[in-house]
Formats: sequence, structure tokens, C-alpha cells
Amino acid sequence: MLSKSAETPSGLKSDPTARDVFALAWPMTLKAIMLHGTVVIDAYLVSSLGETALAAMGLAAAIAGFVLGGILAFANAMQIRTAQAFGTGDAVFLKSALASGMIISLLVGCFGLGVIILTGGTLIDATAPSLEAATLSKDYLAIFSFVIVGEAIGQCLSSYFNGCGRTRLPLYSFCLSLPINVTLSIILIHGYFGFPAFGVAGAAMGSAVAVVVQAGFLLIRLLQLDGHLRHVEGWRQSDFRKTLKRHVAFSLPIAATFMSAVFSAQVCALIYARLSLNEFAAMTIIAPWIMVAGTIGMQWSQATGIFVAQLLGQNRSEALLDRFLSRAWRGAFIAAAIVSIIYLLVCLSANTLYADLNTETRMVLLAFLPILIVLPFPKGSNAICGNTLRASGDTIYIMHLFVWTQWLFRVPATALAVLYFDLSAFWVLSLLFWEELIKFPAFHRRLYTGNWKRAKIAE
Repeated sequence: MLSKSAETPSGLKSDPTARDVFALAWPMTLKAIMLHGTVVIDAYLVSSLGETALAAMGLAAAIAGFVLGGILAFANAMQIRTAQAFGTGDAVFLKSALASGMIISLLVGCFGLGVIILTGGTLIDATAPSLEAATLSKDYLAIFSFVIVGEAIGQCLSSYFNGCGRTRLPLYSFCLSLPINVTLSIILIHGYFGFPAFGVAGAAMGSAVAVVVQAGFLLIRLLQLDGHLRHVEGWRQSDFRKTLKRHVAFSLPIAATFMSAVFSAQVCALIYARLSLNEFAAMTIIAPWIMVAGTIGMQWSQATGIFVAQLLGQNRSEALLDRFLSRAWRGAFIAAAIVSIIYLLVCLSANTLYADLNTETRMVLLAFLPILIVLPFPKGSNAICGNTLRASGDTIYIMHLFVWTQWLFRVPATALAVLYFDLSAFWVLSLLFWEELIKFPAFHRRLYTGNWKRAKIAE
């Protein structure tokens, strides 16, 4: 059995409610907002240096996003696996999930760094809108590479704590690191207090220091709360090699789903670089906002998935699962409405938030408003379906659904819209909405079959 530090959350002792989901979701949401908000803050701070600097940071972030996407993809799989292990109350299962997840995360981060070192400069030269932007982008990416190692550790531990229901610990780690990031970025971008003005590279330096603090905090808390797992004998399978292999087999479809989503988004971001400078700057600004505000709905659905995985691990009744999911779904639509309101405020405040940018860039931001208001509703409903099905182990179907819609629709449609038809940024952004509508029937039909309620996690 688990120690007191890993007791089953009180929400699982009876029929979980939307309030229980909220208690799990709000720390995850704030943590995710801080994570994506780092990019928003960097973009905001760098925007005062002009469109060229902003485009340079956007291009470097798109390339680094490929590696961070891989880390986050396996971290999401780790979160679900941990929740299943936590639900069974098996300390050996929990230890196996933690050790396997950390090994995989570090391997993915190191592999990604190698790819960046070998190909990053060439890719920047081929896609940068100008020579100056290419130089600035390389400087940013070289320093940001240090962030990748810290994120490999930090994201794995965050997913472990989330799966155990301790969602406040990852939040605390960001509450500690975010002020450090913002303060150092401001100082190093502009050269305050006698420091050199590093410009775009200064934003990456602030992020690198902050991620070290974040990962260090999580490691200390892991040792304090679950250090006893080091003394638990045995592995989920007969030895660690087989345990790791089983973890990889479970994780790959989930990781492939998230990696496909992130990689397709980064490919599209690189294609956006072929828009006009003002339109690309507008897309660079709005993309982090879509991630930041969108995390409200996404983290609600992930918290729902954690509860479903834990409930399935306890073999709870189908009637209870139905009641819980119905409540969680209603909450998802409230979350979608909140996201729409945030998008509305951002677009209407563009003249104030980004006064240093020229009028055309700000007009493009305002034109995005109709798409952003409706996007959260199908996206949120699809997310509830996807995370519920993943929690039951139905990962292959979800992987195919994401991969085919992204690579057979969104990526080629974006390339055609930008490179061939020369459409405006408004129509390019609208492809996000059409992608959600394409996925909608397949997601909901699969959930309504009810097979997910009969999954045997303990086996």
C-alpha cells in the first residue's frame, strides 16, 4: 500500500463531483498558464525591440518547440500511467511508473538537443525573414537549449505529482521560478543594473535560470514526500528492462498523439514565417495566447482524465463513471466560455497591450476575434472525450484520429493557404477551428459506445 503522503484523494472516497475536478484542475491550470505564459511574457518584453526581434524569437521558439513537445508528450503519458498506478494503491507500480518516465524523458531531451545542434542553424537560415532575424534567432536558440534539460526533469516530476493528485506542487514550482524568469529577462534584455543589453538572448537567459530553480524544487519535494519508493523492492514486470518496455508500449500512442499535435503546430509556425512581416508578428503574438487561455479547458479535461484513470484503477461502477463524466462535461463548457472571454479581451486590448507595434499588426490581431470566440467549444468537448478514452487505455484510436486530421488536413491546408493561395492570416488561423469540427463526430461516437467504462486497469 501507499504511504500517507500518497493516500487516495478524498474525492475518490465517494462519488466525485465537478468541485473535485476543479480542486485538481485549478493548480494544473495556473501551472500551465505560467508555463505557456513564459512565452507570452518573452514575446511581450521582446516586442519593444520591434517586429524583427519578435519574429526571431518566434522562429527559435518554433524550433525548440519540437523538442519541448516531445518531452511534454511523454510527460502526458506519464501523468495517465501514474494516475492508474495511484488508483490501484500499488507502490511497486507507482515506483515503476516514476523510474520509467524519468528515463524516457531524459532520453527524449538529449536526443532533441542533438537534433537542434545538427540542424537548427540550417533550418533558421532557410526560414528566417531576414539575415538579422536569423542571427538573433540563433542566439536565442543556443541559450534556450539549456531550458530543454531542465524541462525534461521538471515536466516528468510535474506529471508524476499530478497523477498522484498533488497538483499544487508543480504550481508552487512555477510560482517560485516565474518571478525569477521575468525579473532576469527584463534586466538582461535591456541591460539594467550594469548588465549588458543582450536583447532577444536575454529572454532565453532568464528562462534558463528559472527552469533550474523549478526542477530543483520538484526534486527536493519528491525526496521529502516519496523518497521511500527507493526502498520498495521489485518492479511492475519481472525486471526493470521489461518494466521500461511496458511503459514505452503504453506511452508511445499517447506520446505520438501529443508529439504529432506539437510538431504539426511547429511546422505550421514555420510556414507562418512566409506570411508578411506584420501578419507573422500577429501570429507569433496570438499563438501563445491561444495556448495560455486554452489551458483552462485543456487542464480541466486532463484533470477529468486523471480522475477517470484513478476510478478505473479502483474498479468503480459504470453508473458512477457516467455521473462523474456528466458533471465534468458541464464544467468543460463553462471553461470554454471563460476562454472565449479571455480571447475577446486580448483582441480588444491589442492597441494597449502592443502599442509599440505598428497599426497593421494590431489590426490583424483584432481580425482574429470571430475565430477565437467559437474555437474553445468544440475543442473543449473533444478534449473531454480524448482524455477519458486515454485514461481507459484506448490510446491507439486517439492517436490515429489526431495524426490523420493534423497531417492530412491542417498542415497541408496551411501550406496551401500560405504558400499557394496567399490567403490572409485570418483564414490561416481559421483552420484550427475546422480541424476541431472534423474530429468532433469521431471523438463523440467512440465515447458513447461505453467500452471505456469496462477497462481493467489493474490487469
